[in-house]
Amino acid sequence: MGKPYKQMSRDNKVSNNVEGLYMKNGREMNARPDGVSGIAQAAMYRQQMKKQYKIDCIADGIERAKMRMDGDRNIYEF
Repeated sequence: MGKPYKQMSRDNKVSNNVEGLYMKNGREMNARPDGVSGIAQAAMYRQQMKKQYKIDCIADGIERAKMRMDGDRNIYEF
């Protein structure tokens, strides 16, 4: 027949996780982050800044309205 297979020894101390790749149920899984270019990253940050500016404007408007309402109440109490 053929040659008997030589049993390979495996070092169990070595991790399965290699730069975001790991083995799960016999399949290699990719947990690496998506590659994002610098321009795409800058555009994402710009969108976040615009959204935060809108949120701040709305919160400021609500706060001013509450201050006006409180001021109006103080006028009528006297």
